[in-house]
Formats: sequence, C-alpha cells, structure tokens
Amino acid sequence: MPSLPLDDENLPLFTVGQVSQMLEIQQAFLRRLDEFRVVRPSRSAGGQRRYTRREITVVQYVTNLVDEGMTLKAVRRVLELEERVRELEAQRDALQAAIAERDARLARLSQSRSDLRLSPEPE
Repeated sequence: MPSLPLDDENLPLFTVGQVSQMLEIQQAFLRRLDEFRVVRPSRSAGGQRRYTRREITVVQYVTNLVDEGMTLKAVRRVLELEERVRELEAQRDALQAAIAERDARLARLSQSRSDLRLSPEPE
C-alpha cells in the first residue's frame, strides 16, 4: 500500500494561515521566524511559504521558548547548538561502533594467535 503525503513529515504541505490557526499564533510571527532564519519553510511555485510537519513542531518549540522570554536571535542559537549536539552524538556513536568493531577484531586475532601457540608442532 503506497504511503500518503501526510505520512511524510518533511513534505511542505501547510500554509502560513494553516500553521497560524493550528498553533494559535499570529501569521506575522511566522514571517518573523523566517526573517530571523529560525524556521525556513520552503516556498510554493507562487512564492508562498509552505511548512512541513517537522517545521511545525519546531515552530511550536520556538513559541514555547519565546513565551519563556527568549529573543529570536537567542532561539536561533539554541536551535543551532541543539543541531550541533545531535551531530556530535552521531559522531560519538559512530566512533563507539568503530571501536567496538576494532576490539572484536583484536580479540579474534589474539585468540587465533593463542590457538597457534597451543597447537602441537608437526613432526
């Protein structure tokens, strides 16, 4: 069964008006988020902003941060730092996996070496 467009969280389906209504925020606030490069929605062929489900989640998060008193510049920095943390965590995970693989290979080599020492000499 083919997936529906709504299943793709990265598909830009929602207009400024729809997002504004969903989150009960002003359309001008959404435009300011774009101006301050906090959330950068894609544009339709006609130049209208189109938001993905993922971007709507970010807008909701940003709204909460702004409600707590953060400026849009500060919010953008928070989002940048959170992205950097995700990148570093992915790098850490990849390095841990590489180390585990290396350790497993070393253990196999060490076992093979021990097995060779223990095997009787041919006469």
